[in-house]
Amino acid sequence: MAQLWGGRFQGEISELAWKFNASIYFDKRLINQDVLGSKAHVKMLAKQGIISDEECLSIHKGLDSIVKDVEDGKLEITDKYEDIHSFIEANLIERIGDAGKKMHTGRSRNDQVALDMRLYTREEVRNTGEALFNLLKVLDNLMREHIDTYMPGFTHLQKAQPVTLAHHLGAYFEMFKRDSTRLCDIYKRMNYCPLGAGALAGTTYPLDREFVAMQLGFYGPTVNSMDSVSDRDYLIEFLSALSLIMMHLSRFSEEVIIWNSNEYNFVTIDDAYSTGSSIMPQKKNPDIAELVRGKTGRVYGSLNSLLVTMKGIPLAYDKDMQEDKEVSFDAIDNTKNCIILFTDMLRSMKFNKDVMEKSAIRGFTDATDAADYLVKKGVPFRDAHGIIGRIVLNCIEKNCGISDLSLDELKSFSDKFENDIYEAISLKNIIEKRLTIGAPSKVSMKKALEKNKEFLDLFWTRCQSPIYPDLESDD
Repeated sequence: MAQLWGGRFQGEISELAWKFNASIYFDKRLINQDVLGSKAHVKMLAKQGIISDEECLSIHKGLDSIVKDVEDGKLEITDKYEDIHSFIEANLIERIGDAGKKMHTGRSRNDQVALDMRLYTREEVRNTGEALFNLLKVLDNLMREHIDTYMPGFTHLQKAQPVTLAHHLGAYFEMFKRDSTRLCDIYKRMNYCPLGAGALAGTTYPLDREFVAMQLGFYGPTVNSMDSVSDRDYLIEFLSALSLIMMHLSRFSEEVIIWNSNEYNFVTIDDAYSTGSSIMPQKKNPDIAELVRGKTGRVYGSLNSLLVTMKGIPLAYDKDMQEDKEVSFDAIDNTKNCIILFTDMLRSMKFNKDVMEKSAIRGFTDATDAADYLVKKGVPFRDAHGIIGRIVLNCIEKNCGISDLSLDELKSFSDKFENDIYEAISLKNIIEKRLTIGAPSKVSMKKALEKNKEFLDLFWTRCQSPIYPDLESDD
């Protein structure tokens, strides 16, 4: 068992306690972040005269060789080591000798792991944002393609008023746009470097924390050493944002599942994102959409787990905080995969436009405008509401739409009806009369699409951090 502590101990930790305590099983994915942070740290140590330039160069080369050997399969990360930090340090010392023992000067595992998780999370915030950005582009393309595709809008899962598919998809564009801005906010709030905080009270070594922060692309160092090592707010914020993303994906998936049903037939999901039945040969199941919906609860669980873990922890670092990693890794992986798969499924999906339009007509989505027609003819709204309600009941009995009734049939309900009723309740006219901001008319939707383009052109580029600088030791 390779460990970074032990001088104070006379006996060995039990094997079961060792395995229970170890984090190497899951924090090994932090190897690149740990090496990146260590290279910035020793470069600062050399700058400050705490170690020599030759020692810094040797450490850098040793760290690079460890990463390369792991990537090439020549070096295995095993449970012989307590965590990724001890794996790297033990192998570094074995390769370069005493210089490797100086790498940890002025540093604690507390600020080291705080840095690793912050670097990892910052990268995943960007990766998640880029995945969302691709989803937004697909949505925007579909909105432009379907600005004249009519469909029923729903409340209570009941057909309500006609909209366009572009308008319906635009609602999800707004949701994912908000998700993107949340990620940007999290990024800006978390982009401060905890390295140099030590175990909890800083260090007596003359560290240049601003230099390290700059090297790693942070805005600057964190300002309180106790908070630096015990803060996981950024992870909780990120998991909260992931939960909202998953909630939006789940709502969208639910609609895709309903639209894909035989009864609706609004969409046809591509074979690449469907599965069949082992017993029923006719089945084509929307499994990807269902799994996205199902994994939403899993991401919620990760958020709740981290909140419960953190709620009773006194300052500063406590071992409980090791439990931040597995739930975060799981939530990040699942959310990112769900966004990517959903985007691909949506891009390849066929929308059955004729079925959607027919559903809007036969679903009495023109009823409100028929009532408004009577109001404009001088009928009090409440009376108009009752008249149209009776017409709808009559149409249900005849299995037809309002526009299918003859003028004489309509006049049997009210003598205010004239031939212009048919124009007033055509889907196109109903939609095109809705000119207010956020409405489904072509005029309003074109303005929305202009806003989409502005967002897609400018937004995410403003949230990008500086590229990691070159940390090669021969700079």
